[in-house]
Amino acid sequence: MKTFKGGIHPPDMKELVNRVPIVDMPLSAVFTVYVQQHLGAPAKPIVEAGQKVKKGQLLSEPMGFVSVPVHAPTSGTVKAVTKQVHPVTGLLAPCIAIESDGHDEWVQGIPRQQDPFTMSKDALLASIRDCGLVGMGGATFPTHVKLSPPKDKVIDTFIVNGAECEPYLAADHRLMLEDPERILDGIRIALRILDLPHAVFAIEGNKPDAIALMKSKATPEIQVEELKVKYPQGAEKQLIQAITGREVPSGGLPMDVGAIVQNAGTCAAIADACLRGVPLIERITSVTGRGIRTPKNIRVRIGTPLREIIEFCGGLQDPAKVIFGGPMMGIAQYSDQISVMKGTSGILVLTGEDTNISSYAACISCGRCVEACPMGLIPSVLSKMGEKNQWEKAGQFHLLDCVECGSCTYVCPSKRPIVHFIKHLKALQRAASAKSKGA
Repeated sequence: MKTFKGGIHPPDMKELVNRVPIVDMPLSAVFTVYVQQHLGAPAKPIVEAGQKVKKGQLLSEPMGFVSVPVHAPTSGTVKAVTKQVHPVTGLLAPCIAIESDGHDEWVQGIPRQQDPFTMSKDALLASIRDCGLVGMGGATFPTHVKLSPPKDKVIDTFIVNGAECEPYLAADHRLMLEDPERILDGIRIALRILDLPHAVFAIEGNKPDAIALMKSKATPEIQVEELKVKYPQGAEKQLIQAITGREVPSGGLPMDVGAIVQNAGTCAAIADACLRGVPLIERITSVTGRGIRTPKNIRVRIGTPLREIIEFCGGLQDPAKVIFGGPMMGIAQYSDQISVMKGTSGILVLTGEDTNISSYAACISCGRCVEACPMGLIPSVLSKMGEKNQWEKAGQFHLLDCVECGSCTYVCPSKRPIVHFIKHLKALQRAASAKSKGA
């Protein structure tokens, strides 16, 4: 089976939800929709308190090419345009609170029937952009941008990411099993946009039922490949290396080696946008971990409060940490007063036994982090620089090539928070860059 250099083998813990069918999360009384749910330029709210909105109605407008809007998850009244703690940044961020009217009524013109194979490529990209699509594996990069490579880049490989290598999570797995046609439709539309004859659908070997089903459903232009079970197999650059043998250069992008990668869930959203004009207002999310009483895979509207999701899944039991995402790359939350976003692939609740809340020791130069790093970096050196705020020096050790997968932290016998040190260095570098531009 195909794989990449480095990586680790953490317990996958997917048995908590990988056989649990998707259920619909009941509508919330109040939805809080973050305006910034994508990488790139921020969007601008275009509604105000007291305004009536319908499901699918535009709530914000993008402020640049690398930007997308957000839409109303249901019909109701805008309660406030305010600020709330953002689950990813931890900072106060603009959001729009909508009080549901209980009717869940679509805005006029949505959904609508469209034939994507009679539409121009520009029209397809416009539909994807206007529907607010982003990478749903967690990266949240605007989908229309990724499908619009510069003319000087020759793209010959389109890879669909069905690896879902993060422990505990099974949202993409269940989507593949329960709604494969949506994914396949999205793949075909993406191939039309990219003008490519075929795609590779890459799925980790711990999902044999999904592999078998997708092979039985796929048409000749979609090749299903089984991947070796190893973390972070689903990381973009590692997936490209596993499938093509090509290595994305330092500081480069997948398109530099002729490849584009899209998540399986994103492909399903592409089908929704291009076939029915439906914006991205809901997603499949795994609510899992031994700290939740009834783990579930839920179809949930964007903006649904975390506290209501926890109640829907039976409540908490001996919780020590709540994470948006998986245990390796997810972001721990300190409050249940946050809401689901487009990139929320999982809500993980860990117990005290599952967490490693302890002090760390000095690096013993064992080299385990070097062996595990899928990017070929020296994480131990970067962590020492992080302790000393040496962001300029860290650049010489390819700081920005780190994908923050957490493999180094996982294998460290001294329990050093290596990824946190690296994120700290990157933040210092961004701050210095912003300061120099301001000057």
